[in-house]
Amino acid sequence: MLTYILFIIGFIALIKGADLLVNGASAIAKKLKVSDLVIGLTVVAFGTSMPELFVNIFASLSGNSAIAIGNILGSNIANILLILGVSAIIFPLKVTKGTVWKEIPMSLLAALLMGVMANDYLIDQINNNALTRTDGLALIAFFIIFLYYTFGIAKNETNTDSVSVNKNYGLFKSVWLILLGLAGLVIGGQWIVNGAIAIAGLLGVSQSLIGLTIVAVGTSLPELATSAMAAYRKNADIAVGNIVGSNIFNIFWILGLSSIIKPLPFQPTNNLDIGMTIFSTFLLFLWMFVGKKRILQRWQGLSFISLYTGYIIFLILQDKL
Repeated sequence: MLTYILFIIGFIALIKGADLLVNGASAIAKKLKVSDLVIGLTVVAFGTSMPELFVNIFASLSGNSAIAIGNILGSNIANILLILGVSAIIFPLKVTKGTVWKEIPMSLLAALLMGVMANDYLIDQINNNALTRTDGLALIAFFIIFLYYTFGIAKNETNTDSVSVNKNYGLFKSVWLILLGLAGLVIGGQWIVNGAIAIAGLLGVSQSLIGLTIVAVGTSLPELATSAMAAYRKNADIAVGNIVGSNIFNIFWILGLSSIIKPLPFQPTNNLDIGMTIFSTFLLFLWMFVGKKRILQRWQGLSFISLYTGYIIFLILQDKL
């Protein structure tokens, strides 16, 4: 019973830890006279990806690769189909031309690249499909390119109001917040992995299913809160950019780092989830040219949520077979 209670508390610690880390790091960045936009594109983006990162580190180190892989694939699918779906229903999301032609294709490239790297058997007839340390280094290299592109956006951006950082703490408090945030991430990540293993055993389902559903949605809560609030405030740039950027971070940064720590074996069944990640990203790109151009409308948001519901039902039924 204690494991399940700690599993729930783990999500709270994980999300609060990411929030404290972002607040502390943002305050220090402001003292160093870093612009709000750069803070938003780097510190905040890293912060919202920290839950997935720490869960993956603990899952990878403990040999539970199914949770690590399911967490990333499930998070990316939930980010688009669930979170953007909910956000679009709250308020139709107008997407910038740069996001349509640069960030979304970059996210699609990340998903396709992951699919290629995870299918050694299909391509080279190698028996063990896995993201190796070499694959991880390649993903990190793509991540560095993405960061370079991100800083280029910030340098050329004249309006820095899109991301507002209001926290102005002293140096001591900022460092203390960062340390507390890291502690929350470490403790929460460990409890979530332990709880996910226990729940999979209790329900008689695979760790992959738990990773793709409960863990993935739980670690995506920071993105849900950010995008839903941005949609409510009619700030579509943050609502969409937060999700697309998070998906790129998840594959290039988190999967890259996780596979460097310990190679991640992929099962043939993971191809369904990789395919859904690619399809949902492509569908987001396609929706930009259907109906009102570069606007994610409410009916499209509903189609995302319907697709996500069907996907979850299929996963549960497939796991029972």
